[in-house]
Amino acid sequence: MSGQSRMLLVGIGASVGVAVIGVALWVKHRRNKLPTKWQKVGEISDLICFPIKSCAPIRETEMEATNLGLKKGLIRDRVFMVVNLEGEFVTARQIPKMVLIQPEIVGNTLTLKGPGMIDAVIDLERIHKQIVKHAVVWGDRVRAIDCGEEAARWISRYLISDDLGFRLVFYPEEEPRVTHRTKSYFPKLLPSDNGPLCDSTSYMLMTESSVTDLNDRTKRSTPIQQFRPNFVVKGTQPYEEDNWDYVKIGSDAIFRNVRPCTRCVFTTIDPETGVKDSGSEPLKTLRSYRQVEDPEIAKGEKYAPKLGIHLGLRVPGVVKLGDPIYINVN
Repeated sequence: MSGQSRMLLVGIGASVGVAVIGVALWVKHRRNKLPTKWQKVGEISDLICFPIKSCAPIRETEMEATNLGLKKGLIRDRVFMVVNLEGEFVTARQIPKMVLIQPEIVGNTLTLKGPGMIDAVIDLERIHKQIVKHAVVWGDRVRAIDCGEEAARWISRYLISDDLGFRLVFYPEEEPRVTHRTKSYFPKLLPSDNGPLCDSTSYMLMTESSVTDLNDRTKRSTPIQQFRPNFVVKGTQPYEEDNWDYVKIGSDAIFRNVRPCTRCVFTTIDPETGVKDSGSEPLKTLRSYRQVEDPEIAKGEKYAPKLGIHLGLRVPGVVKLGDPIYINVN
């Protein structure tokens, strides 16, 4: 090895060392800023994970809260995604019946189930050995592994009754995706909150009381799953979650309320039928009374109404069904 090469390696090593020390100090500083006093406000009544973006959920009684979202074995939140042949993501906003695709993950196997379809079985160990390519989600170019021909045929046949048209990809990284969609009007939102293939963050929380109030206004029963939360909380007053800052679930996991969850046409898709509501409910009613007050946020979010809150993980931990929910009081 030449002297110049050795110097280059030493320089790289020193840079990495400084970066590691810097990250460690930042984490320590962030932990030191965490609240120390907590007040119980409710309990977890549902714990929901969406392994495939825009598809049906998997419910669990206990999961890990990680920097990539909820995790249990190979079950992880929004790490699979349907893309077109150009690699661009496709959601139920475009094809509503995607919400009826039911993933099942047991051991190292992903099974795809759907109305009128024979199940497709994908070996997850095998796809981890495939070549990493790229896909596009909300303008971000992300590393992705193609899940193979069987998954692609199954997805395409279900969505458009053709063998060719869509593919299923997997996010192989252990860190959240890098995004260029910066929003200065959400100062609490950190780059590490982006998650893998999520629209905004790795975690979204809703309360039963807020949805009950909405249902009273619409005179219909919209299931909370239609809003696709990860955490459902019981025991609160309607919309009190808007004003929470730090949120602690159970004894370990700590999150921060980093932004309101602004709502789109996805909320009009029935998760049981895969059909959009002809009257644009409950989005129409939400627009009548749940607009964002801050003018900068309202403009930046295209005047979408809010319901629920996005959380950024600050301390990892295990979250269980029935866990108490605390908020900071200092």
